[in-house]
Amino acid sequence: MSDAPAPDAGRGPTGPTAFDFEHVPETDQSFENALAKARDGERLTVDDGVELLTTGTDSEGIDPARKELVLEAADRRRAEVVGEDVTFVANLNNNVTTACNTGCLFCNFKNSSHAFETDSDADHGGFTKTPAESRAVVEDALDMGIYEVTSVSGLHPAFALDEEHHEILRGYDDAARTVNYKPPERYETDPGTYLEQMEAMSVGGVHLHSMTPEEAYHARRGTDWSYESVYRKLRDAGLDSAPGTAAEILVDEVRDVICPGKIDSQGWVDAIEGAISVGLDATATIMYGHVENEMHRVMHLKRVRDLQDRTGGITEFVPLSFVHQQTPLYERGVVTGGASDDEDELLVAVSRLFLDNVDNVQSSWVKYGDAKGLKLLNCGANDFMGTILSEEITKRAGGEYGEFRSFDDYVEMLSAIGRPPVERSTDYRERRRIDPDSGPHGPMLGPRADGTPMLDRQRSRESRQ
Repeated sequence: MSDAPAPDAGRGPTGPTAFDFEHVPETDQSFENALAKARDGERLTVDDGVELLTTGTDSEGIDPARKELVLEAADRRRAEVVGEDVTFVANLNNNVTTACNTGCLFCNFKNSSHAFETDSDADHGGFTKTPAESRAVVEDALDMGIYEVTSVSGLHPAFALDEEHHEILRGYDDAARTVNYKPPERYETDPGTYLEQMEAMSVGGVHLHSMTPEEAYHARRGTDWSYESVYRKLRDAGLDSAPGTAAEILVDEVRDVICPGKIDSQGWVDAIEGAISVGLDATATIMYGHVENEMHRVMHLKRVRDLQDRTGGITEFVPLSFVHQQTPLYERGVVTGGASDDEDELLVAVSRLFLDNVDNVQSSWVKYGDAKGLKLLNCGANDFMGTILSEEITKRAGGEYGEFRSFDDYVEMLSAIGRPPVERSTDYRERRRIDPDSGPHGPMLGPRADGTPMLDRQRSRESRQ
């Protein structure tokens, strides 16, 4: 980005951005009226949400007493909607490739795709997995009892939906520049096609959660194919649901700063609608705490709520607090930090209150850590992610909170705050409440699960080899 703001123009640990945005956190509503509506279960307006998120635009900073009132209202709403259970899944992250040249300034997961080419001598720590390698990873994880595979990958220029897509992309003049395409033979490792990767990972009855809106765009670039047709082919190849990541902030003036090379807000909405239209469940996310302000955050919530009104296909909302360390936004001085603890708590709470048509709100221990993640379960969240097994994206951005949680970890943590631990399927349609006194604990919902702790199954398998 050639016109990056000066170092002091970014987000401080608790303050708003200094960008000259059209949308700013100013309303004609009052905090008291907004809170009363939230307590009564009335549908909130954007102005209501801004008042709650700021604890009142009539004064600077977050008022601690008002904040607690918002958190209490959200916690009550959570109890009314989903009860006391805290859910989690037994899942694996299998990210296919880090090769990407989109240039998002909040991301440190990617490696420049040029470094992966056969004639490059660039040193990089990235990877690309073949479909066969992805299948092997999933097979191993199934033996440990998992039943969900989440796969979110870089936009490798050699990735195409299928062979027909390869032929279309090869027909472009200067395809690398016009449609971000280079043929697989240019690279040390061929990632295969998207359909081949879906088929490879969809084994043994596992639930495949993959193909973000940005990846779906990559899988149709250079064509006139609809998102519906792309997701239908992906579904037929084994895809079970679509992650609503790549949403970041669904306001284009923010996207123009942090991810100018990505699809715009309407493109994200169109992709999710395409996925839901062919029978796939989807999730929705928000990635906040960088250059956006509170108005942008609530405008994002409104866009998600409107989408859910039309489709009913969103199973959960996932707030993701920006991990700033080791990202270009931080290294270039565009931001000076991430969201504060108060902002994290209020974002989860207002998400619960504003999204009156999405039952499940997630607290991410990967983003927040255990202590804060547990606190957010008393601020409106009811889901606590999954076992993960591998989590490269946040780690590469400077995250500090590890890559794995066992069932015993979950039972211990959730019992400590007096909440029932519940194993769930990806779509929340199947649940199993866990007896804390019956340990050790392991997954039971997976196609190869038998309640054995996951690492015990791995050690047992390794000892037999």
